[in-house]
Amino acid sequence: MTAAEKEKEWADRARRYLKAELKRAAVTYSDLAQRLNAKGFEETEASITSKLGRGTFPATFFLAALVEIGCEIVRLEDV
Repeated sequence: MTAAEKEKEWADRARRYLKAELKRAAVTYSDLAQRLNAKGFEETEASITSKLGRGTFPATFFLAALVEIGCEIVRLEDV
């Protein structure tokens, strides 16, 4: 597997994990945008939809989103 393929695989894993956690927490993209904006991030429902659709986003977004939905533990084997 090439480095690019490996990176794509991990991006997809992170995307699927975050989407599952949002669903588990019953938080919509709109809700997440509001919560992140309250913490100083500049996000919209559309920007979150785009990030999760393409599967690429910074670790800062990933971590901030998890904090805002109340995810306290990330088990790496689940990602």
